[in-house]
Amino acid sequence: MSVDADVLLAGPRGRRLCLEYALACAFRAETTESREAANTIWWAAGAFETNGTTIVLRSSGDRTRYDPPTASPADAAAALDAIGLDAPTSATLRDALAASVQAAMYWQEPDGRDLLCATDDVRAALRRVAAFLAGSPLAAWWSDGVAEGDQWAVPWDGAGRASSDVAADLRGWRERTLADNARAARERPDDPTAPWGGPWWSIPPTSLVRTTRGLAGDGPAGLWFVEDSFGEDAASATPVDVYPARVVEIDGPEDWARLCAQHPLDVTASRRHDWFRVTGLDRRWVIPDWAAVAAEADAVHLSVAGYLSTATRLIEVDGGGASVLAGWNPEETFWFRGTSARPAGEQRWRRENDAWERIAD
Repeated sequence: MSVDADVLLAGPRGRRLCLEYALACAFRAETTESREAANTIWWAAGAFETNGTTIVLRSSGDRTRYDPPTASPADAAAALDAIGLDAPTSATLRDALAASVQAAMYWQEPDGRDLLCATDDVRAALRRVAAFLAGSPLAAWWSDGVAEGDQWAVPWDGAGRASSDVAADLRGWRERTLADNARAARERPDDPTAPWGGPWWSIPPTSLVRTTRGLAGDGPAGLWFVEDSFGEDAASATPVDVYPARVVEIDGPEDWARLCAQHPLDVTASRRHDWFRVTGLDRRWVIPDWAAVAAEADAVHLSVAGYLSTATRLIEVDGGGASVLAGWNPEETFWFRGTSARPAGEQRWRRENDAWERIAD
């Protein structure tokens, strides 16, 4: 199954992927025109920054006033149109996706590039990029379900291993989530603009087995695509045998909305302030009750297409609620049951110069 341009343009992460790909093409071209196009986009994005941008200027003593360049979304769109697009490779698609994932934020307002990509002018210009990438056979797997024969768990060095008592973990997760929301309702103001923050994620408990497919010689996808990364530079990757009889697939916002509607857990008080910053709206917020989902499924898988079209945006849920898919990495599966690790096949990986390399056995 292939991804299409509309999917890539539907959500902030997909649009950001397209922008990052185009900018990478401009930087690789190393021409005056490509540099000017990239600079125009940079200045246009800077105009949308709400969290402050520091510009350092060096002077040899000239006291002439410096007026920074200005660029509008229309200027940025024209600059995008002028960038020649390189034929996609596995590496260039991987890096553009990784850049979009790393830019995802749920505890503050979207950054300037995300906001620029949401404008009508730039969104229209990104359609050329989206169609170009969607047409690549190398992106076809972005809509695939769980790759049964190629799943890897990637605990970071120093991280705990998955728990062996999933049922207890799910009960504990539900109790903690409800208690945290009740505490937030008592202690935090209803004003969504108040300077409060708390848990912003909507994923199952992280004590569960989590896996991603392998990216050929690049190792597991879980090495490369990590929201809210702490910059880990070492990891162990363990092959996992999976037996998925009942897998819930999240391949777009409709799937996430359906899951939330079927098993809603109200987290309004605990998510109100952070998710207002992400979406600009004050709503009744819900997430899936993962303890209830686990009673009906063996696993939940988020495809790359599902991530790009769903993450960091408001998703309407039947019944008057809304939700945000937050903290879930693309191509990641959370398992309630149906896995067994193969420790003998464990691999060691390290990151140098922003690239992961396998450590020889």
